[in-house]
Amino acid sequence: MNAPLSNLQTRDLASVLHPYTPLHKIHETGPMIIDHGKGVFVYDTQGNEYIEGMSGLWCAGLGFGDEELVQAAHEQMQALPYYHQFGGKGTEPAIELAEKLKELAPVPISKVFYTSSGSEANDTQVKLAWYYNNAIGRPEKKKIISRIKAYHGVTLMTASLTGLPANHRDFDLPLDRVLHTDCPHYYRFGEGGESEAEFLTRIVQNLRDLIEREGGDTIAAMIAEPVLGAGGVIVPPAGYYPAIQEVLDEHDIYLIGDEVITGMCRTGNWWGSETMNMKPTTISVAKQLTSAYAPLGAVLIPEFMVEVLEAQSAKIGTFGHGFTYGGHPLGCAVGVKTLEIYQSRNILAHVRSIVPTFEARLAKLADHPLVGEVRNSGLVGGIELVADKAQKTPFAPAAGVGPTCSRLLEGHGAISRALGDTLALCPPMVITADQLNTLFDRIEKALDETEHWVSNEGL
Repeated sequence: MNAPLSNLQTRDLASVLHPYTPLHKIHETGPMIIDHGKGVFVYDTQGNEYIEGMSGLWCAGLGFGDEELVQAAHEQMQALPYYHQFGGKGTEPAIELAEKLKELAPVPISKVFYTSSGSEANDTQVKLAWYYNNAIGRPEKKKIISRIKAYHGVTLMTASLTGLPANHRDFDLPLDRVLHTDCPHYYRFGEGGESEAEFLTRIVQNLRDLIEREGGDTIAAMIAEPVLGAGGVIVPPAGYYPAIQEVLDEHDIYLIGDEVITGMCRTGNWWGSETMNMKPTTISVAKQLTSAYAPLGAVLIPEFMVEVLEAQSAKIGTFGHGFTYGGHPLGCAVGVKTLEIYQSRNILAHVRSIVPTFEARLAKLADHPLVGEVRNSGLVGGIELVADKAQKTPFAPAAGVGPTCSRLLEGHGAISRALGDTLALCPPMVITADQLNTLFDRIEKALDETEHWVSNEGL
């Protein structure tokens, strides 16, 4: 039996529409109201402590309550709480952050365009691709390739790029000009008797066939997360990106790197592109850019594209795109301090030092009767639950095995996120080896409870 709802929970249910939530069920359990956080822990209004195993939504890389970030935000709020970038205006934090991003970028970058989120950044990427091709006389070169199980946002266009059915169903999506190619997940989509190398060859050929069928002169770009995040923490096979980039280059289709989750040290390098041997033309970044202490996104743009944007501005009279809060001085000031902290505290070295512990504990979970596959890139991982390990048989989605396991884990004092029946892990990058072990100890208990529940339910 569920506990009686608190006054705050009742008020929440009466006034808040929760995203990515089974709205028909939340009234049964009530929302979890988070009150405060410190380090890798968050605390609800009932005083319960949780290890935040997802960094919120893949984003609070420095954990909660970091005094340097709080101070940077405080000082900026006192000096200039808001200004914009329209009409040639600027602020020092926006300039400083852009310079830092250009220095850190894995490929040559000329300018930075600011947004408030990863969705806005990826939406901007599509608009830039269309604008660029119109400007250089290629008005038919407009389609964007994405992938099944990709996640790129929730605006009309980015939700269309997202390759997850729930983001399309009854929203009248996807929109035109969006194409989806194979998900590069060998465990789930490899055919019987097919080696991983043969799987890679097949999906690269499928991409080639898609382009030739649609016409390379109609396709502007392909967008890709180095590691697919919300689709289930899917790590493509070795050699995947060089292979698809060869195909894209043959048709003058450029690659958009969606680094919203994988940017800023998460995969054991500054960028997921470096980890996965990926060479994007443009890059989207958000989330860990500010460690989520303020909303901010950015698009990193190369010189050849900037030259075309400037020339088209001369023709039209302006560059007609931008957001009220793009380049917000609070977000940019926090972003500057976040990058400084990543460097001064050598967060990258810390991530690399604890990844072996993360991988060892993941590997141990692979032996659990419910676990079909574990996978990771650096300090982001996934635990896929299956009904039959030998046959890789998934549970029926309606059974809710992944969400049940996630709820049981909360009862043991840890937060994950169920992506279908994959438990995603993306702990704050400041987590210690001891805290990681505690997190995995709690996951093991939740898995055992879930196995017992599955058995009782006859799933």
